[in-house]
Amino acid sequence: MKLIVAASLCVVAMFSVPACAAPTACAVLRSAVAQSPLGPLFLQSFPKEADGPLYNTAFLYDNAVATLALIGCDDAKDAARIGDAMLVALDHDRYWHDGRLRNGYAAGVVETPVKLAGWWDKKQNHWVEDGYQVGSDSGDMAWTMLALLALNRDGAGARYRSGAIRIAHWVDTNFDTRPPQGFMGGTFGDQPKPQPNRWKSTEHNTDLAAAFTQLSGATSDKHWRERAGIASAFVAAMWNPQCRCFDAGMAEDGRARNTTLALDAQLWPLLAIPAARSHADAALATVKQRLALKTGLSYGETRDGVWTEGTEQAALVMTLMGRAKDAAALTAIAEKNRAPDGWYFAADTKTSTGFDLQTDLKQHRAYFRIPALAALAWAALAQQGFNPFSGTKSLPR
Repeated sequence: MKLIVAASLCVVAMFSVPACAAPTACAVLRSAVAQSPLGPLFLQSFPKEADGPLYNTAFLYDNAVATLALIGCDDAKDAARIGDAMLVALDHDRYWHDGRLRNGYAAGVVETPVKLAGWWDKKQNHWVEDGYQVGSDSGDMAWTMLALLALNRDGAGARYRSGAIRIAHWVDTNFDTRPPQGFMGGTFGDQPKPQPNRWKSTEHNTDLAAAFTQLSGATSDKHWRERAGIASAFVAAMWNPQCRCFDAGMAEDGRARNTTLALDAQLWPLLAIPAARSHADAALATVKQRLALKTGLSYGETRDGVWTEGTEQAALVMTLMGRAKDAAALTAIAEKNRAPDGWYFAADTKTSTGFDLQTDLKQHRAYFRIPALAALAWAALAQQGFNPFSGTKSLPR
């Protein structure tokens, strides 16, 4: 409670120079864990949401990034609580037992049977679960592998490595031989026959290149090194010299390129894949030209608001590239998007990604001005200079 009180004293200055030191992102993240009873834990992704699809939802990606951020904050004990929740979910899904996890779970201490997120729809008068949340994205699986392997490296137990191996075998079922070869998106919807996502994402394959590289090192299994090479080659194939950017990936038909410009698809390869850094100057110039606002960085070319998480990702890239002045400027922007309790807003206003919302194709996926776990976790990573793709305070080599 002392942390929350201290944070509230800085509210009047949160959008200028703080009159007192705001809590670090690491401190706020630790507090979020400490407020829950002991046991395996999924943190709530949007803690202020009171109803609807985001209420009490713990997105797997957000929790994986939070795990890595806690390790970067030298807090492996709290990180292991989330890792333990992942392993419980892996063993006790209500249907799947093949190594996949869901994109979203009910937040809180995890018990069996493991609960999925959902909400009571008053209009329909029944319980509803979101098709994305009950599905399984390859990218989310990759982030979970990175989190579990980081716990394994930190000496928390070989069971985390075993969990990562199980997940990797499921991801391997999404390998696509259509050129350029790579890994497809995963699945959308619930059992027994979820919809396969046959598109291939630059972001997902970037995640997998890092995760498979880490797994190869942890197991000395050449298969995962080969898989890392395939994922890396896919990302390399997505470089668009006309755009001077990484395209978003390949469409469902396997033939058309998705040329949507996304911020994370420009930044993550620089953090995860050594060969991708040959495009660093060009990619960052494109980010500055087409995604930058006076107040920060947007997710996509609509440039309708600042994406806090992505702004922190860029700050981390700048830190690890030795561009401290640029990193400090980006961090200062992100600090303006903080809630009174020290959490970070997902965006400074409703911000479109440019990608279709799979549960409602009439809308685009968007971020909102609400406190968000992913934004908090990436702020911690940026402040610590900790690269979640390599598990070090440096770029991979």
